[in-house]
Amino acid sequence: MNNEVGIMAKKKKKLKTNVMRILEQHKIPYKEFGFPWSEEHLGTDSVAEKIGVDESQIFKTLLTVGNKTGPVVAVIPGNKELDLKKLAKASGNKKIEMLHLKDLEATTGYIRGGCSPIGMKKLFPTYLGKEAEQFSEIIISAGKRGQQVAVEPAKILELTRGQLVDLT
Repeated sequence: MNNEVGIMAKKKKKLKTNVMRILEQHKIPYKEFGFPWSEEHLGTDSVAEKIGVDESQIFKTLLTVGNKTGPVVAVIPGNKELDLKKLAKASGNKKIEMLHLKDLEATTGYIRGGCSPIGMKKLFPTYLGKEAEQFSEIIISAGKRGQQVAVEPAKILELTRGQLVDLT
């Protein structure tokens, strides 16, 4: 009986993602948001609705590949589209294209719908959309589908050694 209670308690306890552990390790405050997810509803509009914030405050992490630098990370508002020419210029590439979805997990350690700029397998050049300046916190993936974290944009830049640029 006690063993069953212990197992139930472990199941109910929320597991921390690698992103959360990294934030805590660097003593960076964050707010966690959890919600049920499905393959059909991975977009930021759906996430915004589920956690009750404006979609412009939820930033998506996109992986691209530059002809000179290799992988480049772009973190932009969920309600905007990435301008590949602006990202190429900012990153010192002549041409940049989206990373193939099949290569996402091998490159970053994350899967579609759970990709975060924090805690990737390697520290890639990272560019945060200038729209982040208007918020005291932006919401990014916590590294797992159905989990998000709100973090100060400056702290994200600090952890990723990123730059704030116009990307949309």
